Amino acid sequence: MILDDKKTINAWCSYDWANSVYNLIVTTAIFPIYYTNATQAAFGGDLVTFFGIEIDSSVLYSYAISFSFLIAVILYPVLSGIADYRGAKKSYMRFFTYLGSLACMGLFFFDGANIEIGILLAITASIGYASSVVFYNAFLPEIASESKMDAVSAKGFSMGYIGSVLLLIVSLVLVQMPETFGFDGAGSATQFVFLLVGLWWFGFAHIAFARLEDRPTKNKITSQVLSAGFRELQKVFTSLKERASALRYLSSFFFYSMGVQSVMLLAPLFAAKEIGMESVEMIIVILIIQLVAIGGAYLFAWISILKGNKTSIMLAIIIWIGICIMAYMIQDKTSFYGLAAVLGLVMGGIQSISRSTYSKLIPEGTKDTASYFSFYDVTEKIAIVLGTLTYGAILSLTGTMRNSILFMTLFFGIGLLILFFTKLQSKED
Repeated sequence: MILDDKKTINAWCSYDWANSVYNLIVTTAIFPIYYTNATQAAFGGDLVTFFGIEIDSSVLYSYAISFSFLIAVILYPVLSGIADYRGAKKSYMRFFTYLGSLACMGLFFFDGANIEIGILLAITASIGYASSVVFYNAFLPEIASESKMDAVSAKGFSMGYIGSVLLLIVSLVLVQMPETFGFDGAGSATQFVFLLVGLWWFGFAHIAFARLEDRPTKNKITSQVLSAGFRELQKVFTSLKERASALRYLSSFFFYSMGVQSVMLLAPLFAAKEIGMESVEMIIVILIIQLVAIGGAYLFAWISILKGNKTSIMLAIIIWIGICIMAYMIQDKTSFYGLAAVLGLVMGGIQSISRSTYSKLIPEGTKDTASYFSFYDVTEKIAIVLGTLTYGAILSLTGTMRNSILFMTLFFGIGLLILFFTKLQSKED
């Protein structure tokens, strides 16, 4: 692939357009609300029975998210090493895309009562999404030069936000006017949305698949392939240990990601249970977040050009701390709309700049981009596991998500402190 080729960059960015609809509509907006309403209707309250175990539905959902990312953490570090060994990043990206999108389509059959099926499909879809992103991210240093990585990363996230907003609007219309489109109610319309999201993800992903290229090696599939994958990871880990800035940055990223990802994933449940947001109101909140996030991605890329990536990320973390404190105190829906706009601004910014910052810390010219990005994504996914587990545990102990979200400020604070003492530069000798 030619570096900085416009068509290749656009094709790469199109995968954000394809898969972000799952992350927004299913993970963030529609599924948590549908899950809450459907399980309450089926079980007559917040307590549900999952494989014979009685548990609060919100706690079960937060644990399910944690479990899905834990499985991904176990799987894809080895797979990314093998992908580099065989030069097959696109092949693995395609496999997990198919796995995730098909599981998402399967949620069409989840009606609340069959909660085991719903949770298992949600876990599978989450694994597919999280794992495909590893190989997708790994293409960034192969398609963009260092000076353009921030802008290309921001463009990818922006395309994802735009595509998500478009399909979310369609979903909102379907859910609000189900009879107009032949559905017998909002529930069945929502189930159709899951099918629609899966088809969107599956279909548009092929734009990226058509343009991105594997770099096949002559390494054949043998009994030694698995050990070769571990050797690739060991080589990358050794390299990271010799690159102080990269290792410190990953440590900071780990802690602030615990806060970012936990708040983003569980915000809909917080809005529904603590603020009293209805389904339609919550979808409007998500639309606000996504639209503002488009500008946020470019705003923080601009700040990074003027003041550097470190300053850009530190500013975003400080704002995130303020968001958690405000969420703890907020009571009315109007204020929550304003808070959502601020959240969208830093959500787009911190995700985009975090990815491009790490890309700049990878050794120039390396062929092991999937292995390097596996460390980045493993860091993020372990952060999600621990963050959502902490969130769920505090909810279980105290009975309110307000305490859970306030506790996230500790993770943001630690990440900010580590980053403050980290010297970031583009490449280390």
